[in-house]
Amino acid sequence: MRALICREWGDIGRLKVEDVAAPKPGAGQVLIDVKATAVNYADAIMVAGRYQTKPPLPFSPGLETAGVVVACGDGVTRFAPGDRVMAILAYGGLAEMAVADEAETFTVPDRMPFDEAGAFPIAYFSSHVAIRWQGRLEPGETLLVLGAAGGVGLTAVEIGKAMGARVIAGASSAEKLTVARERGADETVNYATENLTERVLALTGGKGADVCFDPVGGELFDAALSALGWGGRILLVGFVGGVQQIAANRLLVKHRAALGSSLRYFRWHAPDKLQRSVDELLRWYAEGKLRPLITQRVPLERAIEAIRLLTDRKGHGKLVVLPEER
Repeated sequence: MRALICREWGDIGRLKVEDVAAPKPGAGQVLIDVKATAVNYADAIMVAGRYQTKPPLPFSPGLETAGVVVACGDGVTRFAPGDRVMAILAYGGLAEMAVADEAETFTVPDRMPFDEAGAFPIAYFSSHVAIRWQGRLEPGETLLVLGAAGGVGLTAVEIGKAMGARVIAGASSAEKLTVARERGADETVNYATENLTERVLALTGGKGADVCFDPVGGELFDAALSALGWGGRILLVGFVGGVQQIAANRLLVKHRAALGSSLRYFRWHAPDKLQRSVDELLRWYAEGKLRPLITQRVPLERAIEAIRLLTDRKGHGKLVVLPEER
């Protein structure tokens, strides 16, 4: 099979598409004929050797995928060859074949095309887990979403609306905010030209947001924390802008909470809740409340370009690699 291969830690520019042996499913695993795999910012972090876990070299990046089951390992009971599936992966999605654990593989609805399925798991699962289980967002509350035009941020906007919240979308350009409005955002703030804290307080009549979904971190975190009202919860989902420090007194005085959320660890410790998240997300998809935004579809040979758009913060929505295209 063809696969995008990492043979040494470093910049994604060192990755190359190579012909390699196809993987074999072990016990409790399925082998997937890959139809679509979305790229993520974390792919670049993993290739650089700075991810939470380091795969053994050589390996293929790619943390999610969608395709057709072609073989099942011992003990697999939920799937059979020919099934349409999407999966969360430890790595290996940017290839023509990928192995996934049965427990982290999910049926793709008949009406969902493979490109949308390949872009679904990481962004939607991550956002739902954070907002539903950590943020405990309630109908009528205000959700502030940072990086609201990104692959994960847009899903948070949609999920917030599906849960009955008022959504304030934050992004760094008018173009990105237009995208967020098209996905249901009620209000917007351009934090490249506006004061984030002041704008959110103005939009909430001085009350502040109830929940903030933050996949950015860095300097924006400080402003977002100040934009939370009494009892507000800030969800730490990513740190593309840098890892921030939190002064504990800022949490205490307004009964605020700072909560981390990582799909990688959540899926191991709370698989029952993850399944409930998936069920709710697929129900919303069937109802037309979720519409994955795919802004680029590229062949495997151009996967590096797609990842680069994310690391340079020039992309919005999801960027999907289609291995079968040449």
